Amino acid sequence: MVVPRIPYTLPFPPPTIYPSHAVTLPAAIAAVTDFLHSRNTVLLTGAGISIESGLADYRGEKGTYRLNNKYRPIFFGEFAGSHESRKRYWARSFLGWPTMENARPNRTHMAVSNLGELGVVSHVVTQNVDSFHHVCHPKLPTTELHGTLRTVTCLTCHSEHPRIPFQKTLARLNPKWADFLQTAIEVGAFNKNNREESIKTNPDGDVDLPGAPYTKFRYPPCPKCLEETHNGTVLIDNDGAHIPKPDDGSMKGILKPNVTFFGESISEIAKKEASKAVEEADNLLVLGTSLATYSAWRIAKAAHEKGMGVGIINLGGVRGEDLFFSSDARGERIRIEFASGDVLGGVVKELSGIDHKALDTANEDTVKRAGGIGLGG
Repeated sequence: MVVPRIPYTLPFPPPTIYPSHAVTLPAAIAAVTDFLHSRNTVLLTGAGISIESGLADYRGEKGTYRLNNKYRPIFFGEFAGSHESRKRYWARSFLGWPTMENARPNRTHMAVSNLGELGVVSHVVTQNVDSFHHVCHPKLPTTELHGTLRTVTCLTCHSEHPRIPFQKTLARLNPKWADFLQTAIEVGAFNKNNREESIKTNPDGDVDLPGAPYTKFRYPPCPKCLEETHNGTVLIDNDGAHIPKPDDGSMKGILKPNVTFFGESISEIAKKEASKAVEEADNLLVLGTSLATYSAWRIAKAAHEKGMGVGIINLGGVRGEDLFFSSDARGERIRIEFASGDVLGGVVKELSGIDHKALDTANEDTVKRAGGIGLGG
């Protein structure tokens, strides 16, 4: 059996800034403003833009895989094929969910919303599963390339279900875990400033507790499959927790987060949406991603091969930068190494003539109308 691997765990080479004078924030803002001015641009975003919202990133500033190099996400085959692996995953996800639910979009998401309203950005393709784009600019077309954590989906019937009620069901089935989570929240264990007692949330929104009794965790089956089964295909205990059938390797009634795991293919719908957006655009601007995953890399590569303008704003190296800035590259190129919120905030001010703080206030109202929080909306 071929074991899926995590791509590009070693550092990427440092970037070459382009234009070369864009080494100060004002110069970087000017370069990006010129790149975006009156153009049909698609954004390709990654985990780096959500760090300011308090979420973890996969890579450090040099592109090295995860600051905690011992972190290893679950692979699709593990989740689909093992009841014990699912118990472990849902226990960790149960503990990490409040951090995801309570996180808010940040300056970058708000600036993207402004750029959409200004007619500069036509589409967003994001690798992120935090739904911040979905909340912050619902009218700007957004393709969630790797899915979203705001719903769970069934591996059998493919029905989708909201995560918040699912979280409540996990709490009901696992009262001791629920008590632990509530206590951890009350004492500030998820507060990053509480260094002695801090519990860290991983990039996938889960929490690892070494030595925790994951094997005792329980999770429910798909309610639709349970309702429709007439032959005992989906089994539950007296409390409604899923019971796998003995010697049954099927995936009937199994719920998974509506995201693309490592070792799993992205959805054809998302792939086609992203390809169509790039095909119809003039420029591609990469934000907060090292392009280490193939799904993101192929989008940037397609833009390059089409002769589109390609811009990159990222702290640290990016996969295949030499390709984008090679002598045969067609279309405009920019490479900026500043935080995306600093750069795009300045760009919005330049293009609109309105102070970014005033726009932030308006965007905060948009977020509140959408539910006030990222995934909780």
